[in-house]
Amino acid sequence: MLTFVLFRLAAGDPARTVLGKKPSPKEVEDLRESLGSDKPLFWGHWKKTEIFSSATFAEERIPNGVKVSGNHAFDADALQLADGELIFNRNFEDENIRIKCDITYRGDMVCNGTSFNSDSWKTIDLEFDASIVMPELITLAPLNKLSNLEIKQVTFSRYQKYPWDSQMSAAFMEILWVKDTFPYFSIFNFGRTLITREPVREVLMRGIPPSLALMLPIFVGELLLGIILALISTAYRGKWQDRTIMFFSIAGMSVSYVVMLILGQWYMGYYFNFVPVWGYGSIKYLILPVFIGIVSGLGGGVRFYRTIFVNELKKEYLRTAEAKGCSKVKLYMHHLLRNAAVPLITRATTLLPFLFTGSLLLESFFGIPGLGYAGINALRNSDLQMVKALVILTAILFVIMNMVSDIIYALADPRVRTQ
Repeated sequence: MLTFVLFRLAAGDPARTVLGKKPSPKEVEDLRESLGSDKPLFWGHWKKTEIFSSATFAEERIPNGVKVSGNHAFDADALQLADGELIFNRNFEDENIRIKCDITYRGDMVCNGTSFNSDSWKTIDLEFDASIVMPELITLAPLNKLSNLEIKQVTFSRYQKYPWDSQMSAAFMEILWVKDTFPYFSIFNFGRTLITREPVREVLMRGIPPSLALMLPIFVGELLLGIILALISTAYRGKWQDRTIMFFSIAGMSVSYVVMLILGQWYMGYYFNFVPVWGYGSIKYLILPVFIGIVSGLGGGVRFYRTIFVNELKKEYLRTAEAKGCSKVKLYMHHLLRNAAVPLITRATTLLPFLFTGSLLLESFFGIPGLGYAGINALRNSDLQMVKALVILTAILFVIMNMVSDIIYALADPRVRTQ
């Protein structure tokens, strides 16, 4: 819900973003309908239309399809009419529709022969029934030459039969849609990208394998190396081995991720020419990004695991096992690791969603066509459909992985029981 609301507030009008400057009203209408961005946000019978051009007079600008005749002026975010007319021409033909016109005005007004009056700002709704012939134009004018009329905005909307056919219901149907035919449901059907008009689901399915090929070695390498170095640091805590490992861990955390990427590409790719720095075709293209990915995350992992192990060592059962002569290998590998499994599982499962969604920086720096690379391109091109799909996919993966971690807790630690 939060993602849905944020994207609707921040997105503006995606149809006008895609079509660029000066699109025709019919093009805007058709693209809005295909994207579903003309529907009401949560509930309602009225949706946006370009059959007549809406106008907001927050600045001195008259949109296409609207003209002003006679004496008029702009003041205080409103259009002031003395003896002129505000005329809305019909942009294109569309039969069997009902149009609603919302007018925010102050003063004495005549709209297509009907008079209205208000001493303060007021919004009126006028409906044009589909059973009558639609007017070719809508005219707003002062009641007479002695009247003053101010108009803030005029917006048009068209009728739809089902009020639940909204942007919110469409957003939920993108995640899960029940059908009448086999397989009776569809998941992650986010429509088409705004820029290339390619199905978003195809882009997602094409990007997952490269992201997995990159992130799976990083995940395994960071996890295993982090635990091993943390165990060594814990076993020699307070000694030079511990201080050395912690020094490099903190140093690795302090260096910017972007600096690691640039230095890695410069020295290992360009200067020494060990590995390629751009593209995706074989395992040699993954060596450098996997190495940088492991190094960049290793410092934080080692510090986290070491803290867990040191705290666990203070507990009575480990001191008892050590006093009874338990070997260091058995003490750390059997007793310590097993009882420290819960926080280790928590950290591991929070990293798992990125196996599928990839790394934005790594994939964009090395030209790996995974979901992270697709996400960067979507941000550059304002492709909100693609960005929305990646955000929702990541959120769902986090929810699933947290649920999986709760189940694994019970398997790893007999003191935890699922109920």
